Amino acid sequence: AQGRFAYKLLHDLFANYSSALRPVEDTDRALNVTLQVTLSQIIDMDERNQVLTSYLWVRQAWLDAHLTWDKDAYDGIDSIRIPSSYVWRPDIILYNNADDRFGGSMETNVVLRSDGHIMWDSPAITRSSCKVDVSYFPFDGQRCHLTFGSWTYNGNQIDLHNRLDAGDLTDFVENVEWEVLGMPATRNVITYGCCSEPYPDITYTLLLRRRASFYIFNLLLPCIMVSFLAPLGFYLPSDSGEKVSLGVTVLLALTVFQLLVAESMPPSESVPLIGKYYIATMTMITASTALTIFIMNIHHCGPGARPVPPWARRLILHHMARLCCVYEVGESCKSPQRAPGRRAGRGDAGVPGESPGEGEVGAEVGGCPRDRCLCHHDGLLRNVSYIAGWVRRHRAAQRWTGEWKKVAKVMDRFLMWVFFLMVFLMSVLVLAKAA
Repeated sequence: AQGRFAYKLLHDLFANYSSALRPVEDTDRALNVTLQVTLSQIIDMDERNQVLTSYLWVRQAWLDAHLTWDKDAYDGIDSIRIPSSYVWRPDIILYNNADDRFGGSMETNVVLRSDGHIMWDSPAITRSSCKVDVSYFPFDGQRCHLTFGSWTYNGNQIDLHNRLDAGDLTDFVENVEWEVLGMPATRNVITYGCCSEPYPDITYTLLLRRRASFYIFNLLLPCIMVSFLAPLGFYLPSDSGEKVSLGVTVLLALTVFQLLVAESMPPSESVPLIGKYYIATMTMITASTALTIFIMNIHHCGPGARPVPPWARRLILHHMARLCCVYEVGESCKSPQRAPGRRAGRGDAGVPGESPGEGEVGAEVGGCPRDRCLCHHDGLLRNVSYIAGWVRRHRAAQRWTGEWKKVAKVMDRFLMWVFFLMVFLMSVLVLAKAA
C-alpha cells in the first residue's frame, strides 16, 4: 500500500509541474536558498598554475511552493527521494572556477518533504583559482577563496544565505602536504558593472598551512650541509689542486637545488624564502671561490716575489696568525712567536739571510798573511763573491717565498672562519624568519 501511494503522490505532484520556472507563489518575492559546504579532501594544490583542486559536499535547501501535499492523504508519506532533474534547482555555481569543462555537481537525488522543503546534497570535485603567495616557501600559508552564487538570478529573485558560519570539516581527510586551519564563510552582496541589481554570494575562505617537513629534509637541509662544505675549501692545502674544484662543485650542486625550486614555483616577482637562501649561499660560494683563486696566486708567487710589506708582516704574520693559531713546526698558539724578519746581522744591510759565520770567515781571510792566502788573487776573489751573492739572494728568495706561503695560509684560515660564521648566520636567519 505504501508503494502504491508513493506512485500516486509522484503522479499528482508532477502532473502540472514545470521545472523551468522559479517555484514561488508571488513572483515579486525572493526565494530563500541556504547553502552549506563540507570539505572532504584537498586533492591538489598547483602553485605554479595557482589552482586548488578540492572534493566538496554541497548542500542546498529551498522551499518549493508547488510541491506540497497532505501526508495523511497519502498514507502518511512525509518525504520522498526523486531525481534532481524533476524539480527546479537554483543555478548555484563556483564563481572562481578554473576547470575547462565547467562541470557542475553530480545528478544526485533530492529529498522532498510534504511542506515543500527540498534538500539537495551533491558531491563535486572543484578546481578553483587561488592566489598563491610563495614569499615564505616552504614555511608559507595560503588563503584560497571558494565563492558560490547564482549565475542568472539576482538578489531580488534568489536570496542566498549560508547555513553555518564556517565550512564543515568534520569529515575532512587529512592531507599530507597541507594543514587546514579553518574555513570561515561570509555573505557578500555585490553590484556588478553589467547590472544594477545586487547579486549575493557566499565566500568560503580556506586557510591552509604547508607541512614543511618534506621540504626541510629534501631541499633545505641538503643545501645547508652543502653550503658548510664551501668554507672547508680554505682548509685544503694549496698544493692539493682541489680548492677551486670544491667551490665549483658546491656551486653546481646548489644550482641544481635552485632549479628544483624554480620548477614548482609560479613565475612571479616574489622570490621564495628558500630561493633567497640559495641565491645568498651561491653568492657567498662564488666570492669564496674568487678569494681562493687570489690566495692561490699568493701561495704560488714563485722565486721572483717581492718581500712582504711591513704592514702585512705586522697585521697578517703577527696578529692574524696568532688569532687563527697558524704556527710553524715547533711553535704553538701559546708559545711566544718571534717577530718576522728580526734576524739581524752585518750582512743584512744589503741582502737579508746571510748566515752569521760568513762574517767570521771574511775576518779570518782579511787577517791571513798575503804570501800564504790564495784569496788575494783578484779572479778567484770575484768568483767567490759572485757565488756568495747568489747564495744570499737564493736564501732571501726562499725566505720571501716561505713568508708569502704563510701569508696565504693565514688568510685561508681567517677566511674559513669568516665564511663558516656567514653560513651559520644565514641558516639561523632563514629559520628565524620562517618561524
